[in-house]
Amino acid sequence: MRRLLAPSLILAATLAATPPAGAATPNDTLVMAWNLDALITLDPAQIAEVNGNDIMRNVCDRLVAFDMKDSSKLVPELAESWSVSADGLTLTFKLRKDIKFPSGKAATAHDAVWSLKRAIHLNFGNAANLTEWGFSAAKADEQFKAVDDHTIEIKLDKPYPPGLILSAAFTANVASVLNKETGEKNAKTTDGKSDYGNAWFKTQSDCVGPYRVRTWNANDVVIIEQTDNYWGKKPGLRRVLIRHIPESGSQRLALEKADIDVARLLNSDDLKGLASNKDVHIEQTLMHGFTYLAFNASDPILSNPKVRLAFRYLIDYEGLGKTIMAYRGAPRGSLVPIGAFGALDEKAGLPFKLDLDAAKKAMVEGGYPNGFQKKLILSANTPNPDLAQHVQANAAKIGIKLDLEQMADANLFTKMRGREFEVGLIGWGAGYPDAHSMVSRHAQNPDNRPEAKLAQYPTWRSAWADPKVNEMAAQAMMERDSAKRIAMYHELQKHMLENGPMAYMFQTIRPIAIRKEVKDFAIAPFKVAYETARK
Repeated sequence: MRRLLAPSLILAATLAATPPAGAATPNDTLVMAWNLDALITLDPAQIAEVNGNDIMRNVCDRLVAFDMKDSSKLVPELAESWSVSADGLTLTFKLRKDIKFPSGKAATAHDAVWSLKRAIHLNFGNAANLTEWGFSAAKADEQFKAVDDHTIEIKLDKPYPPGLILSAAFTANVASVLNKETGEKNAKTTDGKSDYGNAWFKTQSDCVGPYRVRTWNANDVVIIEQTDNYWGKKPGLRRVLIRHIPESGSQRLALEKADIDVARLLNSDDLKGLASNKDVHIEQTLMHGFTYLAFNASDPILSNPKVRLAFRYLIDYEGLGKTIMAYRGAPRGSLVPIGAFGALDEKAGLPFKLDLDAAKKAMVEGGYPNGFQKKLILSANTPNPDLAQHVQANAAKIGIKLDLEQMADANLFTKMRGREFEVGLIGWGAGYPDAHSMVSRHAQNPDNRPEAKLAQYPTWRSAWADPKVNEMAAQAMMERDSAKRIAMYHELQKHMLENGPMAYMFQTIRPIAIRKEVKDFAIAPFKVAYETARK
């Protein structure tokens, strides 16, 4: 359950950080507009949504981070250094000696080890960031050890490429260092099983980082405030207030009136309208994420790869990129994003274009010359309705009737994760800049049985598995020769373009409109850093 504040307290907290309408926000406060309806948890072991991840990356530091200026490089964060044994089976982290929780209590290797093991035992979707590397609840006590207050020793089951496992596991949410004492004090036990403080961490924070969560009121506001004991550079802002404003037009108006400093959810028309506003600048970042169509392969029609291929020819990638997706997406058909290790180039990564004849031919070859009827579910947020209507209109031209059902993000995610859909329009963000990040979730499927409930794998959600692909991915992951590894990922991507359960449409571009008063609002593919901003 989320923590709900009394209305009077909510009002007081909001007014304390929000200026009157039409007035510039205080110099120590950043006010940002976003859509918060998908925000369901702040627990780093559980977060799966974009806005929760974005917020908590500014609240909880990780053991290792990506360089903000070059996401292909790893840099120390809570771990000041790391080393790998000669046999590649022991990874050792040396923690900074000056890291503290907001209370001033020293954070140690014991807290870090507890946090890692906690994520595995809770077994939410984020546990896959660890379990896919051989870590397990049964062996966690042997695999993660605090040698002393500042040294963590991790035993690996295989000699994984160091850069890969560091990127995949130890830059992730599960590598946040939470306060063990707080977690144990607030732990609840049900049927003999501890929640490791999950109910508490869902709505509050106690980790090492530049900010702490002061307030979260569902579908209204999140307020984070600067911590007094941060080891790193002091944030340029005392607080960040994130307001729930889901409409693009309302965000634009608030930005123009200086009621907010940053707008996170503007459509292409409003972005174009702001482009000439001298008081606003627009930042565009090519993300390692996608907007795509997912098909449920448990459906006898959608299980046919020729049918899925037909959908890939129903998309006007170029036209949409210049209109609906201007500022928002770059056309891309391969599951590995541009900028990631092992990605196909732009031409090879998009061998499709709008071609109704090719789509019709694929339908005939698939055995459905007269088409069929299916439901396509989607978020009500921009630009999804326009994209869905585009696909719907082109599908109708080759005999496919798509019924559209719009819903709130939270409902969409629940249905997709429960396999309760036929066709879904949704997004996904890779966790790190390596082909394996997408391949491990969008190509591999370790267990396709319904009872496996591997909702963290979009392949499982689509009830699709290919033993050949699983083997190709496993071999590529362990290949230490970079050139060979790239070639293996290229082969896998080409196979998935023709056979996979998703039709990728656009690689995400993140547009953020910022008032000129805000300086150094740092944006990178894997983090929007509030703490660097100032006025």
